[in-house]
Amino acid sequence: MRADTEAAEDERTLPHWTAAYLEHLQARKLAENSLRSYRRDLDSIAGELAEVTGHDKAELPLSAVTAQSLRSAFARHAATRSASSVTRAWSSWNGFFRFLVIEGATSGNPMPVVPKPRPQDTTPKPLDGEETPERLLRLIAQGARKARDPWPERDLAVLATLLCTGLRSAELLDLTVSDLAGRRGERRLHVRGKGGTNRSIPVDESLEKVLDDYLETRGQRFGQRLPGADPLFVNHRGEALRRGGLQYLVQQSLRAAGVSDRVRRGAMVHALRHTFATRLAEDGANATEIAKLLGHASINSSQSYIDVTAREQRLSVRANRTHRVLGELSSGERTE
Repeated sequence: MRADTEAAEDERTLPHWTAAYLEHLQARKLAENSLRSYRRDLDSIAGELAEVTGHDKAELPLSAVTAQSLRSAFARHAATRSASSVTRAWSSWNGFFRFLVIEGATSGNPMPVVPKPRPQDTTPKPLDGEETPERLLRLIAQGARKARDPWPERDLAVLATLLCTGLRSAELLDLTVSDLAGRRGERRLHVRGKGGTNRSIPVDESLEKVLDDYLETRGQRFGQRLPGADPLFVNHRGEALRRGGLQYLVQQSLRAAGVSDRVRRGAMVHALRHTFATRLAEDGANATEIAKLLGHASINSSQSYIDVTAREQRLSVRANRTHRVLGELSSGERTE
């Protein structure tokens, strides 16, 4: 009887339902990075709720999680975090409450009355300058990025893969040696994307050569045998390249190539993904093709690249000096 009572009490706590929700997400085969993000967002706000309500975090009752306590918790959370982080946490908790409603643990979702940051500008932010990607790759291949232990083949392989496949940073870091599959001239990258969705991206022969050169130098550095389960990209110690290392590599490469001023604020690694997609749109790819290559769940996200390209084309046409004369003529001014 006592065990039944304790179980019932446990089911009324936030930690119990948080664990149940994470288990539910895991059953949906979400990527490990996505699961970590959900867990971090739920845990962070739960800590603020414990402070706001005066309850022990491990025994925080679900009944204490009200619209008022959530507003206070999110206000505290937002004080030291970026708008994008707060928005992501808001989305995590909104999904969590939808799950609670379906499970009958609560009668409603209070998140709609919890303020969240205004939507950010989602305009793609590719590298500025028509020849910037080519300049970046050429100079890095020539060893422009100075380091204590230079490895231009690895640096070039990472940058070329980002620019030629449009991978997210997490997707690139998750690649293994066996994910580069297929016969020579027909290779593809098998990518584990967001939400547990996988896709296969063709590898052009030029990128294939860059990757082969990198893997050859890697074998020379750390031994010839490369098990398929090993990470595709590694650091100078032969360990899996991590997010911080990738960001540093890209940042230093842009600086070494003298193009760091052509990256819009906040873009960094993602700017290379945007450059890939924008160039696809400029070369005539449709939203469906772009969505498939980028791993977008909806073509709405990919449509923005086409819209931006159309806008840039219109601005370029408008810059033609001949239009100034037409403007003068249409306004009634005449020249002899």
